[in-house]
Amino acid sequence: MATRLNPTLDAVTQRIRHRSERTRSAYLAQMRAAGRDGRNRSVLSCGNLAHGFAACPGGDKQALKDGESVNVGIVTAYNDMLSAHQPFERFPAIIKAALNEVGAVGQVAGGVPAMCDGVTQGQPGMELSLFSRDAIAMGTAIALSHNMFDAALCLGVCDKIVPGLLIGALRFGHLPVIFAPAGPMRSGLPNPEKARVRQLYAEGKVGRDALLDAESQSYHSPGTCTFYGTANSNQMLMEIMGLHVPGAAFINPDDPLRDALTAEAAKQVAANAGGGQGPAALADIVDERAIVNAIVGLNATGGSTNHTIHLIAIARAAGILVDWTDFHELAGVTPLLCRVYPNGPADVNHFHAAGGLGFVIRELLDAGLLHEDVMTVCGHGLRRYASEPFEDGAGVVWRPAAETSANTDIARPVAEPFAPDGGLRLVDGDLGRAVIKISAVKPEHHCVEAPAVVFDSQEDFLDRFRAGELDRDFIAVLRFQGPRANGMPELHKLTPALGVLQDRGFAVALVTDGRMSGASGKVPAAIHVSPEAALGGAIAKVRDGDIVRLDAAAGRLTVSAAEFAGRPAAPAPATIQTGMGRELFTGFRQLCGPAEEGALSVPGLCEAAEVAPVAEPA
Repeated sequence: MATRLNPTLDAVTQRIRHRSERTRSAYLAQMRAAGRDGRNRSVLSCGNLAHGFAACPGGDKQALKDGESVNVGIVTAYNDMLSAHQPFERFPAIIKAALNEVGAVGQVAGGVPAMCDGVTQGQPGMELSLFSRDAIAMGTAIALSHNMFDAALCLGVCDKIVPGLLIGALRFGHLPVIFAPAGPMRSGLPNPEKARVRQLYAEGKVGRDALLDAESQSYHSPGTCTFYGTANSNQMLMEIMGLHVPGAAFINPDDPLRDALTAEAAKQVAANAGGGQGPAALADIVDERAIVNAIVGLNATGGSTNHTIHLIAIARAAGILVDWTDFHELAGVTPLLCRVYPNGPADVNHFHAAGGLGFVIRELLDAGLLHEDVMTVCGHGLRRYASEPFEDGAGVVWRPAAETSANTDIARPVAEPFAPDGGLRLVDGDLGRAVIKISAVKPEHHCVEAPAVVFDSQEDFLDRFRAGELDRDFIAVLRFQGPRANGMPELHKLTPALGVLQDRGFAVALVTDGRMSGASGKVPAAIHVSPEAALGGAIAKVRDGDIVRLDAAAGRLTVSAAEFAGRPAAPAPATIQTGMGRELFTGFRQLCGPAEEGALSVPGLCEAAEVAPVAEPA
């Protein structure tokens, strides 16, 4: 008997469906037309086709000449500078061999850039980070635009790469598409120890050698970082949306099961393109229910705040309009089932060993907190993902997820959650609308009221911290950090300093129109403030000494100051964004939309640009 759907989850889904009726219909009509007009080589001239298979080995070339074989386009984010993407070097050979086993062909359709926020954190290159998502979406579209392909495999892991790949692939939503991850590196220095050394360095108590040694022990081999930031949140999302083969998210790159799952993904997408699985096109999988499932998964696992932007952008690429009110209401009924760093000491390897996503998905399904009746890349129904893969020598077999958690300090059942809600909150008030993640924030810090100290750059904040000027209660208001201002860089470099001040007993918080990080931690931070300062948002009116109240429990972000509403907004800093390639993205900055609309810099991505703002009235 099917589990009764949670009424709030059902109501939010229906509201999104109603709100998106026109834009979703337009998207689906576009995808149906693309399928009818010829989704592959049938529309290519002989000259087109000859160019497309000229470099293929003999057997593949003949198969493409004959026109009967499925051809899978591989879009890869491989580079060997970033640990998370280095394993993808081997994947095309694995994929092509697996495809040949089932009479199909694979071609690397194109590569997309993959940048790392961990490398660019606090550097000028971070101002390209958010925009790299949309550049990756464009690169994915270029790769698939040759019309040579019956299906696609997307190889990506990290922060902006997976959202970008999915946004781009959704413009080819008439095709079957599967995502194949590389997996996390094995556990190194425990995350709490890494954080401790970072704070000591921020206080000047250890030197750079000690800091670099700690960081090197944390990030030490191929694979994603092991904390539960945006990269690993991406893998959770692809799994719970049914875009992976089940259980693919957190298998280490050097585990033989990783290669077996990659081969399985190749065979599955070829089968989907051959019509054996029913409606397996990407457009049929990424619907309103899949987006709601993704938001629930984000809350249940304590995932990255970056996805309060990326999921909105992904949804819009499929004609679906989602806003922060939807996130807030779903968070209110989704229990927190996981404690993975920065929400606890464990890393994703420990989480996987405790039961992992199969356990979490089973718990949420049984509680009526996920839509089970959805399409996935493996066919109809999400229940298949409440399982765990194993290699049996001949391939991959799946067994039901563990009935109980192997470590209830890391993963818990719905009946005994860590918290009754997911910890992502919407706050609004005098300063606009913002997002706060409180799953790692102690209850005594959920509400902070203190004088504002205003900053226009994180360098200014850090200089004043080092000078000892911030040893007091205050709320840091860091403005002109939104998409239009400077590309909305992550501000995670502030985390150690803010943590030091909080540990010294001061009441501190951050309010910013920038992003924080997938590693948002113990200091309360109202982020993505919208409208941003560069668009005349009220955050540009705050002055030093204004009393700001950030109340996560009540969902309020207010300021007490005489004649605040009538004040003029402060002018933007006179900075010139050149160097490190930033001048190439001037157009992106000028076109970028609000954070609550996905911070998209691609006008016309879907019909959403023509509709009224999506935020619901209170």
